[in-house]
Amino acid sequence: MSAYVERNLWHETAAESFSGAALEGDRVADLAIVGGGFTGCSAALHAAEQGVDVRLLEADRVGHGGSGRNVGLVNAGLWMPPDDIGELLGREAGAKLNRALARAPDLVFSLIERHGIDCHAVRNGTLHCAHSRKGLAELRSRLAQQLSRDAPVELLDAERTRARTGTGVFHGALFDERAGTIEPFAYCQGLARAAAEQGARIHESSPVTSIRHDGNAWHVQTATGSVTARALLLATNAYHHLDTDTGMAEPAFTPVHFFQFATRPLPPERLESILPGGEGCWDTGTVMSAFRRDHEGRLLVGSLGALDHGGSAVHRGWARKKLAALFPDLKKEPLEYAWHGRIAMTADHLPKIVRLNDNGLMIFGYSGRGIGPGTLFGQTAAEAIATGSEDVLPLAVLDRYTERNTGLRRRFFEAGAVADHAAWMGRHPLV
Repeated sequence: MSAYVERNLWHETAAESFSGAALEGDRVADLAIVGGGFTGCSAALHAAEQGVDVRLLEADRVGHGGSGRNVGLVNAGLWMPPDDIGELLGREAGAKLNRALARAPDLVFSLIERHGIDCHAVRNGTLHCAHSRKGLAELRSRLAQQLSRDAPVELLDAERTRARTGTGVFHGALFDERAGTIEPFAYCQGLARAAAEQGARIHESSPVTSIRHDGNAWHVQTATGSVTARALLLATNAYHHLDTDTGMAEPAFTPVHFFQFATRPLPPERLESILPGGEGCWDTGTVMSAFRRDHEGRLLVGSLGALDHGGSAVHRGWARKKLAALFPDLKKEPLEYAWHGRIAMTADHLPKIVRLNDNGLMIFGYSGRGIGPGTLFGQTAAEAIATGSEDVLPLAVLDRYTERNTGLRRRFFEAGAVADHAAWMGRHPLV
């Protein structure tokens, strides 16, 4: 085991702060939500706005899981190209999901504005950067698919990409003006604060020990209390863990990790050329990497992988070399923050909505795109529960969903990330 000490930039610098008392005693509600991430907090907010009596239970603190460890890119869509979504779901279902996800950034930024969430939101677009000629060909295909759907996207050549990013290592970039960046932990805390202001009761430090349905209502138990509710939303995603076997279906996915490192704030004169427009970036590599700035001028760089095992020293070495490859004059810049989070990766890379008995839904599997989809799925789940109509959901509800060999696939993904980063460093010995 490596001597890994987490310093999460988002946790240490968040302007928003929310605190919810642990659940005490036996309570009754219309809706019980388990999980205080983007999905759960969005659902709590939108349900409370519709007059639903909500109790949300979070095992740790709001945003503790992947929502507070996210890169912070608010993108329209999933990692998967929209044509692929249509091929997997069918024409009509794929079009419905693509249309919903295209509007997700509008939802996120409108909530930030309406509720005054202080998460340093910047809506200047994102850049999907071509790391190779093959990657540029992929971006041309994505451009055509998006333009056929009237999306406001543009393919930049290498020169314009250099001007927008400050580095000349990319062959081009796909610019999407719908997108932007936020500080994700602060956003999640702000959603919780807004939900509480609308009347939702949010309980932190309240790990759930059992969930059961008696034919009429849901009974959600913690060590110090319980919630009896007409409806249930299980929104634990990649951080699902219950200490007691409930006999219920559980989220089925492969846990995949993503790490990030952050520098100290860079001097103003250096920031004039590094992402001067504030876009967030990720690349076309098989093992994807991302980089962006925060509001104080720190530069963040990250990629797939965990930082809590012996092989993670490779990820640390890669982060330093990657920073130097992107921006050679930052070769000796210290990395002051390091953290990682868990992603729920489904086999087909699509989110899932699964039915749990009567009036129960489980949502998971954003496969690395949590902010827009999580906010959207939470909003629509709240509406479906409030109205009793599942038509508002962006995906059809499944009666069951299972996956096999998820532990083996988890080890494969992590070993692959270590191997890829080691190979990249071998190809860049002088960086």
